[in-house]
Amino acid sequence: MRCLYCGFSDSRVLDSRPAEDGNSIRRRRECGGCGRRFTTYERVDEIPLMVVKKDGRREPFDHKKLLYGLAKACQKRPISMEKLDATVNAIERELRNTAETEISSRDIGEKVMDHLRQLDEVAYVRFASVYREFHDVSSFLGEIEKLMRANNRDQ
Repeated sequence: MRCLYCGFSDSRVLDSRPAEDGNSIRRRRECGGCGRRFTTYERVDEIPLMVVKKDGRREPFDHKKLLYGLAKACQKRPISMEKLDATVNAIERELRNTAETEISSRDIGEKVMDHLRQLDEVAYVRFASVYREFHDVSSFLGEIEKLMRANNRDQ
């Protein structure tokens, strides 16, 4: 594994442990060149999952891109990166369990909204405002009213 800091190609593993609900292995490494420590994750190489965009383009599913989108929605909210990463892992697992190799961006967006609704209501509304492309205040208020009705049913 190449060092993140100096690029040296030899490192030794100091610690290994399961991560992400046992779907990957977290390894703590030490560089043989500069001596700095860093963490890597090892995952099973899976069949590529393709995302079909609104305009018909296809691109590979990108774990980091989804994590970035969730992090933007959860900015300045009391949600750890570990919790966000676990959420992205859960969404990806749900998508892969469909046995489909192509998933529409709309289906991914709906899954993200389902998870965000449970994780943090403010982050949910932030994401929904971009995802649903609200054009005015009334459509924004309509989404908030739906969220409030759902909360009243759950209680």
